[in-house]
Formats: sequence, structure tokens, C-alpha cells
Amino acid sequence: MTYAEQKEKERDAINNFISRDITIRDHDGNTLIHVGRINVIDEDQFVAHGNKTDTTKNEYVVFGNSGVYMQIRREGVGNRLEPGQSKQVIARYTEFNILRDSLQSSNETLYYNTTPDIIDISNTYGTFTASFNIDDGGGAMYRTYGSTSVPAGWLIPFTYIRLGRQVSDEQIAKVRLIIPHSQGQSDASSNVYPCFYEISFQEMR
Repeated sequence: MTYAEQKEKERDAINNFISRDITIRDHDGNTLIHVGRINVIDEDQFVAHGNKTDTTKNEYVVFGNSGVYMQIRREGVGNRLEPGQSKQVIARYTEFNILRDSLQSSNETLYYNTTPDIIDISNTYGTFTASFNIDDGGGAMYRTYGSTSVPAGWLIPFTYIRLGRQVSDEQIAKVRLIIPHSQGQSDASSNVYPCFYEISFQEMR
């Protein structure tokens, strides 16, 4: 299959995923995430809504330059990562391979409770750069793919979410993403497949 054919197959898989009423289950058949049918909005609508997606309508904004779809489930607590700032962020995630229609990896398990994925992230004049911290052996993403590179698609939400720790009833940031291979982890990039993610982000102490 040519690269052009692989990309077309990927586009078809994404379009099919968006139009279906999807429920992601674990390997035992238990429900993890109900994705539902997705209502896509463009960037102009997103901006007009105050950089928010309406979860009651299951809205996702699609970013034309990257092809990434994003739903902000919770904006989070604390502050946005401002230009010149760097932070360590705990990311808890579930990854679903859209092309293979299967759960692929997750750190939302007892095994990774003590070793979640930690991201070292910096904002340089509006451009976010990040890597997985592997001081304690790394989390599920590093152990699965053997790379400290954070998928480019994971960085898009940081323009819109707040980073902090959960206080009282306020909750940390959570997003859902559809990420094409060009913005994804190394295996997705090499094998041309898209992934769906649900990720929460929490500032480390």
C-alpha cells in the first residue's frame, strides 16, 4: 500500500470513528469511555464559543493545520502555562487505536499508579516543547514506545487548559483528542494510523 493510500485509509477510519456511537472497552469487556457520535466544529466556531467545546453536544474542534480534533472536557484549575514558564505535569491517559478499533495502551491501571507519565513542558513564546521524564523509569508511553518524545498532538491543549492540582470540588484538566499519525507517537507515525486519547493533566508539586 502506498503512503497516499495509507493516509486515505486513515482519513476514512477517522471519519467512521466520528460518525459512530463508540464505546471503548477494556480487554474484559468493561466500559472505559463512552465517546458517542462526535459533532465537529471549526476553529472560528471554537473561538466564538470562548475557546470551549460544548460537551452536552459532544463537540470537538478540528484544527486545520494539524488535523487534530480536541474536546475540552474540563478546563482545569490553576493557571495556563505562560510564555517563559516550564512545569512538570502528570498525564493520565487511555489510548485507542482507531484503525484497529482496539484499546492500545493506558496508564489508568494499578500497575502504573506509582509511575504515571510525567511530562517536562516549556512554553517558549507560545510554542510548547515537551518530553517524557524517565528519571524513575518512565510511564506507560515511554515503556510502550521507547521514546521520550511527547506526541505533538498532546501539546495542542496546553494553549487552552489550566494546570494545577485538584482543590475542593474543582477538578484538573481533561481532554479528548483524535490524533492523526503525523501528530502522534512513533509507532503511529511509522505505521500511519490515528489514535483517540482521553488525557488528564495535573501539575506536579
